[in-house]
Amino acid sequence: MARARAPGGAGADRARPSLNLEDVFKVLSSSRMLAFHALVLVVVPSFIWLGFWQLDRWEERSASAHLQQDNVAAEPVPVEDLASVGTDVAPEDRWSTVEATGTWDTDNEVLLRNRDGSQGVGFHVLTPLVTEEGPALLVNRGWIQRGESARDTPEPPAVPDGEVTVQGRLHYSENEANTGLSNRDDLPERQLMIVDVDGLADVLPYDVYGGYAELTDQEPVPENPPERVPLHEEDTGMSASYAVQWWVFAVVAVVGWIVLMRREIRDARELEASGGDGDDPGAADGTGSGGGDGTGSGGGSADGGAAAPRTQATVE
Repeated sequence: MARARAPGGAGADRARPSLNLEDVFKVLSSSRMLAFHALVLVVVPSFIWLGFWQLDRWEERSASAHLQQDNVAAEPVPVEDLASVGTDVAPEDRWSTVEATGTWDTDNEVLLRNRDGSQGVGFHVLTPLVTEEGPALLVNRGWIQRGESARDTPEPPAVPDGEVTVQGRLHYSENEANTGLSNRDDLPERQLMIVDVDGLADVLPYDVYGGYAELTDQEPVPENPPERVPLHEEDTGMSASYAVQWWVFAVVAVVGWIVLMRREIRDARELEASGGDGDDPGAADGTGSGGGDGTGSGGGSADGGAAAPRTQATVE
């Protein structure tokens, strides 16, 4: 015979405990959760800003790479078309190939320290070319090996006598802002750290074009010239992927914030549910698991006296 399920018994369905809005607010405004809210409010906007910052860097590098490709591919132009005395080279003219004719002034030649070449660190040879028009163009003729120590000043290769025609990639003047370096007073004679055009113009006996050129060609060609300076190609780098990574971090932070809040609310519900399940429905009327009339499955009474009911029946 099927047994009816007792109301409130062990198999009875229980309604899922719920929290009202006030309880939820209390859970989410605990000191631990408030600290986490504050962290999210700081971290997420920061990640978003860093993503846009990397995106801006990618756009700048892309524009620089395209400018370099276009200017390197363009036909050579006379140096006076893009450079002038007392004025630095415009950023949009960087890497353009310029042409000049004049004579080398090796008496005022200087060496640029800590420059990379095919055989390690050495010097770049910076030589003024006094043009037919009058001003001089500073020309980086290329790389040479250093001496036995960094303070030795090696002798650069000789230049052709008389008039020469050169071509080179135009660059703006170097300074601490665009190189992170500066010239020092403790360097050996004729050695410099950077091509500070204004500083060199102050000590040279003639006017100097703004900027300088990296030699790419000259006529006539000298014997054993310095090693040409290779073109340092601009690239877009990894900034675009870094931008995406920062934005992914922002999404992860928001998702983690939501998951933590839901977990806190769930834990509060489970705590409330465990506090309401402590009473045994059978304890109120004194019955055990097997009794409906005060007796247990073994025939015992509710008060524990097994012989008493039989004795009472005999008296009756």
